[in-house]
Amino acid sequence: MLYYNSRRNCTSFHKRLLWKFPDGFPDLFIPNAQNIRGRHVAFLASFSSPGVIFEQISIIYNLPKLFIASFTLILPFFPTGTSERMEDEGDVATAFTLARSLSHIPISRGGPTSLVIFDIHALQERFYFGDAILPCFESGIPLLKSRLQELPDSDNIAIAFPDDGAWKRFYKQLQHFPMIICNKVREGDQRIVRIKEGDARGRHVVIVDDLVQSGGTLIECQKVLAAHGAAKVSAYVTHGIFPNKSWEKFKPDNGEGPEHALSHFWITDSCPLTVEAVKDRRPFEILSLADSIASALQI
Repeated sequence: MLYYNSRRNCTSFHKRLLWKFPDGFPDLFIPNAQNIRGRHVAFLASFSSPGVIFEQISIIYNLPKLFIASFTLILPFFPTGTSERMEDEGDVATAFTLARSLSHIPISRGGPTSLVIFDIHALQERFYFGDAILPCFESGIPLLKSRLQELPDSDNIAIAFPDDGAWKRFYKQLQHFPMIICNKVREGDQRIVRIKEGDARGRHVVIVDDLVQSGGTLIECQKVLAAHGAAKVSAYVTHGIFPNKSWEKFKPDNGEGPEHALSHFWITDSCPLTVEAVKDRRPFEILSLADSIASALQI
């Protein structure tokens, strides 16, 4: 497994020590390049902000040219996934742009690059990738199911989806749980979350979605579930993005009840900057993708 290095200084996803040229562009270097010749190479990437994508793409494009046996790119979070549609003239689908960029990674001695992504936002995005790359779509839901089995009230859990899109994405993996489907309805100038289907009464309800940004929809969903009799409310998302510290909106339930706080909020470590911010804060709990990634590498 390779992370990437800048010249003379190791970098990681938690602390970047980059050497730069005077014009600000990164001065990149792959140490011991001769030693990876003939090896099967996996690169764990984190496109946590637009500013770090260029430096990683530069390394990613170069690795297959070092006569490696095969190349696997692990990109747990596909960051442009919410920008997949063009609805007005002039809109740019940046999900398509990034997918095409990754599709042009040079072929290694073993053939096309394998790309591992977890819970991509829109299912149609799997068709954005070209034939020169082999996308492998994994999910964090098995981690959630294992964690739910450990809870003392595991036999009283229901799964809630904040909208039809989340239901379509995950219902097949969670179909042995009772399900609640919410949706947004317009009342005047407001969009209000309502329960479309299912019963929350007396249940520990876990809201499931692929990602969270501001958290507004999750909070509205939490409130309506509590109002309909949920005994406890928790949440799971694979990708905790939380721009501008929006994770601060979520408080642990210290007896206030589900209308005010969450019992648990599970996220994976696909967004490492968020993990650093919330790892010691209730109600957050980090589910590691490490074993899932290791299994994907055995394919």
